Amino acid sequence: MGRPPGSGGARLRADAAARNRAEAMFRSGTYFERPGTFPAKLGYSASGIVEALGDGVSGFAVGDAVSTVAGFSMRDYGVYGEAAIVPASAVLRRPEGLDAAETVALWGPFLTAYGALVDEGHVRPGDFVLITAASSSVGLVAIDVANHIGAVPVAVTRTAAKKARLEDAGAAHVIVTDDEDVTARTLEITGGRGAEFVFDAVAGEGVRKLAAATAKGGTLVVYGALDTKETPFPLWFVPTMRLFNAFDLTLDPARLARAGHFVRAGVRAGTFRPRVDRTFDLDGIAAAHRYLEANGQFGKVVVTAGG
Repeated sequence: MGRPPGSGGARLRADAAARNRAEAMFRSGTYFERPGTFPAKLGYSASGIVEALGDGVSGFAVGDAVSTVAGFSMRDYGVYGEAAIVPASAVLRRPEGLDAAETVALWGPFLTAYGALVDEGHVRPGDFVLITAASSSVGLVAIDVANHIGAVPVAVTRTAAKKARLEDAGAAHVIVTDDEDVTARTLEITGGRGAEFVFDAVAGEGVRKLAAATAKGGTLVVYGALDTKETPFPLWFVPTMRLFNAFDLTLDPARLARAGHFVRAGVRAGTFRPRVDRTFDLDGIAAAHRYLEANGQFGKVVVTAGG
């Protein structure tokens, strides 16, 4: 029998866990938080079965199929392992029809894309949405969300190797930066006006070109830092340039509930689908991190307890 959760907590049997870029950064000391003690906890996203509930928790029962979201600090909690104790406020029910690996690939990326594009970004039908690192789990989901609300997703990728797969994933246009200038190509695609919404996972000096590709009155949102070089932020010639932090959504119960309704509706409609690139067993968790950091994935990297 595992350790009981404290007040407001839940203990899960972790059947699957997703590898997130934030965890690799936390491990390497480049995340915005640093481990408080050693050995440190690690992991935001797990999917499994509720084994026990702490005092004051309502809305869940032992045996429920659920997933965790990034609604806590890895200084305090982590989900790598066969079981995990987390705040119940960071737990969501598994959508019907999805297994553990699919569910753990669903919530993190979709909450990030929904939070940036819809909850804060107010992207409208017909808006052009420029998406960098488009073959990442969040990038692919941003394509789905843009299509779901009637916007026009423009995917940005470094090489031509993933162009056809991005088109198959729903991108209206694909810009290959090894062969094309992202600013010039965006202006060409948009008839000279630029993208109304730019969703950037890379940061660094590249934001200058993205800023030049942003429409007048548009928004450039940086949500990642794949380029660890300094980012020129803010840029005076971009009307709205900001950072997006998914914690603003996941730590707000009302916003998280709205996000949950949005994502479930998309799953029911068949327009939102989790994409699992590759699975590893729990003993291969180090290999899963190496695979993630090689940046060759097309979707989410998942570790399963059962292999």
